[in-house]
Amino acid sequence: MKIAVLGTGTVGKNLATKLVQLGHEVKMGSRTADNKSAADWAKANGSKASQGTFADAAAFGEIVFNCTNGQHTLDALRSAGEKNLNNKILVDVANPLDFSTGELKLTVSNTDSLGEQVQRAFPNVKVVKALNTVNTDIQVNPSLLADEHDIFISGNDAEAKAKVTALLKSFGWKSIIDLGGIKSARGQEALLLLFASLSNALPGEYFNYRIVRKKR
Repeated sequence: MKIAVLGTGTVGKNLATKLVQLGHEVKMGSRTADNKSAADWAKANGSKASQGTFADAAAFGEIVFNCTNGQHTLDALRSAGEKNLNNKILVDVANPLDFSTGELKLTVSNTDSLGEQVQRAFPNVKVVKALNTVNTDIQVNPSLLADEHDIFISGNDAEAKAKVTALLKSFGWKSIIDLGGIKSARGQEALLLLFASLSNALPGEYFNYRIVRKKR
């Protein structure tokens, strides 16, 4: 499958590398065609890896992963081009985080979410919120944790969520909980406040959430 990864940070590189390892063709997108970080990644990952602008990557991919900074996601997606994104699945991994005051806060919450903003801005794109609630190493290798644990997806299109679920299973995810429509991305993004607190309480440790159900 041809997959676009928008963003050249650690999350984008880890996901792009995993996708190449799974046999997909991956184009990493950035603001400029000559982005050194993206070029270095492509050179290190063989013939199935390439790079270009956001628009280049979006046009290339059958599925698009948004791994951009949440505060700049909408600008990045506009740069990618609506025509290049329309009718495609967009896996939104970004979080609307603001560290400008030295204290983590969400730029959007309670009555809206970044996932919903993306869906409203691009109504013909099948937005699926996923993978934003865990450390990037866990995203691509859930077996790093000894116990069972869960990942969540949100989105309005059932077929798109089924395809993303299959892709996550190829990463090694076993428990994928469908939270419902894209409105439920509010809960996923809000979890980042708890994630930050846990990171402070458990420095250097890998962790994730497990939903424990009542015995039947």
